[in-house]
Amino acid sequence: LPLYDAACQAAQETAEKIQERNRCQRNGESSAKLNVIIRSSLQNLREKIDQLKELLLRAVSTHQITQLEGDRRQNLVDDLLTRQKQLQASYKNEGTEPDVTRSSLMTGGVKRGITNPWLLEESEETRGLGFDDLRQQQQRIIEEQDAGLDALSSIISRQKQMGQEIGNELDEQNEIIDDLTNLVENTDDKLRNQTRHVKMVDKKSTSCG
Repeated sequence: LPLYDAACQAAQETAEKIQERNRCQRNGESSAKLNVIIRSSLQNLREKIDQLKELLLRAVSTHQITQLEGDRRQNLVDDLLTRQKQLQASYKNEGTEPDVTRSSLMTGGVKRGITNPWLLEESEETRGLGFDDLRQQQQRIIEEQDAGLDALSSIISRQKQMGQEIGNELDEQNEIIDDLTNLVENTDDKLRNQTRHVKMVDKKSTSCG
C-alpha cells in the first residue's frame, strides 16, 4: 500500500510537470529541461507499477492475501497502469495544439491529441485531502454501501419469508376448498337419492289410492 501511494503521488507529479511543460510551450519558453524530468518521472512510475505487479503476484501465490483482496488490488494496479499509459500519451503530445487553453485541458475539450486525465477539476469533497484521507473516505463509502446491501438483503429475506407463508396459507385454503367441494358433491348425491325416494313413495301412494 505505501508503494501504491508512492506511485499515485508520482503520477500526480508527472501530470503537473506535463501541464507546466505545455504552459511553457504556449508561452514560447524552452521546455527541454521539463521534458527530461517528465521522461524520468514516467520511467520511475513504470518501475513502481512493475514492482506492484511483482509484489501482488507473490502475495497471491503464497496466500498472504485472499483471492478477493488480490482481485481488488489487481484492479487498483490496472487502473494505475492505465493512467501511466495516458500520461505517456499526453507527454508525447508535445504542444501540437499551441492555442490550447488551460480550461480545455481541465475539461477534456481538446479535439486532437490526448488530454491529461489527471488534470480534471477536483470535487469539493476530495479537494485538499491526502492519500490516507482519500483511502479513509473510500473505506467509509464502502462500509455505507455494505450496510445498505445488508439492509436490502434483510428486506429481501423478509419478503421471501412472507412469500413462503402466503404460499403455505394458499395451500391450506386449497385443501379446505377441496374438502368443501367433496362435501358438496356428497350432499348433492344424497339429495338426488332422497328426491328419487320421495318420488317413488309418492308414486306408490298414488297407486294405492
